[in-house]
Amino acid sequence: MLLGFKTELKVNKTQKNLLAQHAGVARHAWNWGLSLTKKILDNNQVESKAPIKFPSAIDLHKWLVALVKPQYPWYYEVSKCAPQYALRHLRRAWDDCFKKARKPPRFKKKGRCDSFTLDGSITVEHNRIKVPRIGWLKTYERLPQDTLPKSVTISKRANKWFVSFKLEITPHPTQVRLKNQAIAVDLGLLRFATLSTGEEVSSPRPYKQLEKKLRRLQWLNRHQVVGSSNWKKTQVRIAKLHYRISCIRNDFIHKLTTTLAKNHSQIVIEDLNIKGLMKNGKLAKAIADSGFYEFRRQLTYKTELYGSKLVIADRFFPSSKLCPKCQHKKDKLPLSQRVYQCDNHNCDWIADRDYSASLNLLGLAEPDVMPVEKLEPTLFGEAGTNKQIMSNIV
Repeated sequence: MLLGFKTELKVNKTQKNLLAQHAGVARHAWNWGLSLTKKILDNNQVESKAPIKFPSAIDLHKWLVALVKPQYPWYYEVSKCAPQYALRHLRRAWDDCFKKARKPPRFKKKGRCDSFTLDGSITVEHNRIKVPRIGWLKTYERLPQDTLPKSVTISKRANKWFVSFKLEITPHPTQVRLKNQAIAVDLGLLRFATLSTGEEVSSPRPYKQLEKKLRRLQWLNRHQVVGSSNWKKTQVRIAKLHYRISCIRNDFIHKLTTTLAKNHSQIVIEDLNIKGLMKNGKLAKAIADSGFYEFRRQLTYKTELYGSKLVIADRFFPSSKLCPKCQHKKDKLPLSQRVYQCDNHNCDWIADRDYSASLNLLGLAEPDVMPVEKLEPTLFGEAGTNKQIMSNIV
């Protein structure tokens, strides 16, 4: 299987200028190709009888070499791969748009998501990597050995340069520690995750913690002269703070997903409609700060890497409305009701809402796989004895 590796580069001033030149050429090629393809689409809407064939990535690159490069000689100062890959990515973006998988591509702006891709003779050593036309680039951490990537992508974020490439990894099914044992995870906002074992995992909520500082910097930047030296410095500070927020969130999710994938042979989670949940104006900020989609994305490839299995419940499975003991279903269960009490008179189940939902999800695991803990009715008052904070994760 293929895994992505990304690390920060340790570059000097000369290398920064060279990287910025490559990113600028790639951005110019993207904007030129996007402008040309939009004109072709507009022409085809008017001239329906004699439409122009939509160009491929190869056609765009031929036109770039014939029309653009002679007009802009600074194209020859960088690697030819930078504009070539930019046009490939543009064509792929249009393909996703035609399939209605994504929105149409947009023009790129200088200083926002600067990146470019190179291929050719690439050499990887302990703490440095050699790429075409640029040379050796040092890194802050040790790079994977015995790796010959076909291409690398260099990007800029928060005034820092990063290099990323793909690795061919062989999955190791023997790394799962608990064989034939399953666990279910119920995601929420009060607690990030409630496990079927009774453990609760709290989210660090990095955006909520640093929101006051971010608001202050944005207010300061709003009252500065656009384009001035202080305005640019504040822009960099805001970008670094956003990068710190994302790093805290990703670090938390990586530790949690790795622990779950390594220690259990099966993991059951919900199929949440994140796009629909984000339409709730009162909860959108908290949902975005949690990173539910990133949690599922990481579990998807880590379960394959470590040899475990990921079971995704149906989107309309009523995990919160079902009683884990008698399977009685409630008609309505408002979000404000945090304690689940079964309406069946012959059942005495009273437990935390999220804990009951995780037990219902656990029932979707394969029959030959035993749960980590046997299902037993737990009173809400005694639930704290079985629920432990996963301090080693958080």
